[in-house]
Amino acid sequence: MKQTAKWLGICLMLLWAIALNAQQTKRIAYYTAEDIILFQRYIDTMQPKRTLPMNELMIQTALFFEGTPYVASTLEKEPEGLVVNLRELDCTTFMETALALCRTLKGDQHTFEAYCDNLQYLRYRNGTITDYTDRLHYMADWFYENEQKGIVKDIAQSIGGDTLSLNLSFISTHPDSYKQLKGHPELVQKMEKKEQEINQRSHYYLPKANINALSYGIQNGDILCFATTIKGLDVTHVALAYWQAGELRFIHASSSAKKVIVQNSSLQNYANNIKSCKGLLIARPL
Repeated sequence: MKQTAKWLGICLMLLWAIALNAQQTKRIAYYTAEDIILFQRYIDTMQPKRTLPMNELMIQTALFFEGTPYVASTLEKEPEGLVVNLRELDCTTFMETALALCRTLKGDQHTFEAYCDNLQYLRYRNGTITDYTDRLHYMADWFYENEQKGIVKDIAQSIGGDTLSLNLSFISTHPDSYKQLKGHPELVQKMEKKEQEINQRSHYYLPKANINALSYGIQNGDILCFATTIKGLDVTHVALAYWQAGELRFIHASSSAKKVIVQNSSLQNYANNIKSCKGLLIARPL
């Protein structure tokens, strides 16, 4: 009886999802029936752990997705809308998915709709989708906006990090690389204005040489962004901190492994082996 009731509930959720997509009364959204099933499986599995501290729940959620295929560019849909894809993850959507799921599980409504609300709120500026420029493309901007919302806390400065000067320009100077911007100079102009605004803010990072020395300030589930020397960009990779056997490692959607993995080397060694990496931006989910 319990199994029958469970699948009946999933079927009802699928019918609701079909109706929502058909009517588009609330948002433009892209997802499949499998995403809803995976969401429900997560809720059923993690329900006993919902009272864990946020940082530990982040780790348990990240491990839930271990082995999930790495697929890039899943957000690039037109028109711009909320992409919900629990079947395929890149480094950023892996982090956003884990955080939105944790916030849903700790909330009062454990529904797919509530998850969509949480995901949209952290992925988009002011939680509002009007066009491509509303998405928080740069992680420095993502940190700032989500700190203002009370979702995360930028901790790099507090654990001994240094100031980071940014000169973001990559998106606005490569419009032909983005189908949403190509042929839309008005959106390119909006993006350039936002880049300039981000550049004027104060930013902090943990220099690569200091990761081991200051790692005591990093805890499980912290969001790690690998700052880069590549012109016009702020970071090139995103992961979640994970202490394992006394060594600071991380969990991430790996483009080389083609799936979500626990990195088999220390954070320090990984950063040392990336020539363009100059350190870490770090945020703590609240």
